[in-house]
Amino acid sequence: MNTSAPTTAIPILKGFREIASQYDVVLCDIWGVVHNGQRHHEAACAALAEFRAAGGTVVLVTNAPRPNPPILDQLKLLGVPDGTFDDIVTSGDVTLRFIAERGMDPVYHIGPERDLTLFDILEDQTGVCPPLVDLEDAAYVVCTGLFLDETETPEDYGETLSVMKALGLDFISANPDLIVHVGERLMYCAGALAQAYEQRGGRVFQAGKPHAPIYERALELARKARPGVEIDKSRVLAIGDAMRTDIRGACDFGVDALFVTSGIHRDELHPDSALDEAAFKQFIADADITPTAAMPALVW
Repeated sequence: MNTSAPTTAIPILKGFREIASQYDVVLCDIWGVVHNGQRHHEAACAALAEFRAAGGTVVLVTNAPRPNPPILDQLKLLGVPDGTFDDIVTSGDVTLRFIAERGMDPVYHIGPERDLTLFDILEDQTGVCPPLVDLEDAAYVVCTGLFLDETETPEDYGETLSVMKALGLDFISANPDLIVHVGERLMYCAGALAQAYEQRGGRVFQAGKPHAPIYERALELARKARPGVEIDKSRVLAIGDAMRTDIRGACDFGVDALFVTSGIHRDELHPDSALDEAAFKQFIADADITPTAAMPALVW
């Protein structure tokens, strides 16, 4: 592998083609790798398409709190070309399973109105939908984000979290991410509220990365796309831009990880435009996990 960063043992790739032949399956993050919330990254989509053309399988794995139908619509809207991926699993898909396990227990939802599709899809898939109630009447809480995610911060939810803790309510986080960039704008995610609730002693269930259920579902979909072929986890690569979720999740699940440095950590690692090698070295030294390789952006 070529490296332009002799200051660290982690290879800095010039292109995914340098390692692509080592893998049969790619589990690729979406936001920060495939698109930035406003437009798709053409080179990243082309790289995934090249991998598929050579016989590889691509499953997109995202902490989006909604089930995959609206996310597929979003990918089309952002111009992600056909042929970029084989299938997709979202944190919302896993959240459906968590809700279904609780039957008709009443639930309080925290999140923007658009995320109520989560419950519509649950009803379509199972024929059952738990009643949505006020916080004081709930048996548990499902959080897909902040109500006003463009303006609010976790500090706006102090009273709500205190009431939840006093009632002893479980908190299902449909998106473990703390923040996301929409273009150049930063927005808080459900994971930020989950973190704040845990700090108060509340019990949290996380649906997406870095937790195992979403990776297990991704490999189920990869097997479906490769019928009759046994998948060797040593030939599975996760690609992502967040150390806390993407890289941590891959390492914990036992698969290789390719770290895209210009995504969520771009302010730390790309203070100008190019990767700051000294900042990257320190960033890796401060982390307790190590990716297999890194590259500024996903390109072939």
